[in-house]
Amino acid sequence: MVRYNLIRKMDIADGPGVRVSIFFQGCHFHCEECFNEETWDFNGGKEFTSEVIDRILDLAKEDYIEGLSILGGEPMNPVNRPGSLEVAKAFRNKYPNKNIWMWSGYIFEDIKNEEIFKYIDVLVDGQYKKDLHDFRLKWRGSSNQRVIDIPKSIKSNKTVLLEGEN
Repeated sequence: MVRYNLIRKMDIADGPGVRVSIFFQGCHFHCEECFNEETWDFNGGKEFTSEVIDRILDLAKEDYIEGLSILGGEPMNPVNRPGSLEVAKAFRNKYPNKNIWMWSGYIFEDIKNEEIFKYIDVLVDGQYKKDLHDFRLKWRGSSNQRVIDIPKSIKSNKTVLLEGEN
């Protein structure tokens, strides 16, 4: 069963502008010094339902909301993939002009064929590495992580970094 930990209705830390963010529950990576350890337990949090998606869509209706951020835990863990896809698809259908960012410990090349990438604009990929931490980085915690432009990557069939963010 898909679970989530938290929904932020006005997040300014996880992507550009003011956003709605959902943190999925459950992560198997357990990165050392993770900023979000409370999301590791797959049995924690709350049940992810269609009402949760409706709430996210309602919170995003204001013009000042620039987009949706999907984080965790690990939104691309096989347990969480259906929920991540469902919320991304619903958000894209309702708000085609708003953007969707996602953070995952998986490397893009390993998951690039997943259906969710039809809906995602930006993926920050790779596990957080404490020894590569750099507080000057934008949108990521360690230098091994990449900020990827998904539509350009899909179109060119190669990983394209988001201009100005890496």
